Amino acid sequence: MNVENYRDYCLAKPGVTEGFPFDEKTLVFKVMGKMYALADIDVFTSFNVKCDPERAILLREQYPEVMPGYHMNKQHWNTVRVDGALPDKLLFSFIDHSYDLICAGLGKKEKEELEKIKGLM
Repeated sequence: MNVENYRDYCLAKPGVTEGFPFDEKTLVFKVMGKMYALADIDVFTSFNVKCDPERAILLREQYPEVMPGYHMNKQHWNTVRVDGALPDKLLFSFIDHSYDLICAGLGKKEKEELEKIKGLM
């Protein structure tokens, strides 16, 4: 996976925006204002995604490329290396899981707004 594939995949999801809230090199993706993925775009060697805590432990045990989230809550976030060892399909599934977790935690109003956006796509 390269940074362009990563960015395109993250942006293709309904209700997603991108920005640089921390600095000029950390690209952050949010769904309905809630962060679900981020990466350094200058040196794209990994990305961070939210993960169910139990699943996060299993993934870290199964894949050496999956580590506790760098500069994030280690229980809820993973850092995933994109060095070619893991197939893109698996990497995309990690992004999907993060997006779905954030969507599930949205409030009623935000969920309704997101459904409207999905209806327009």
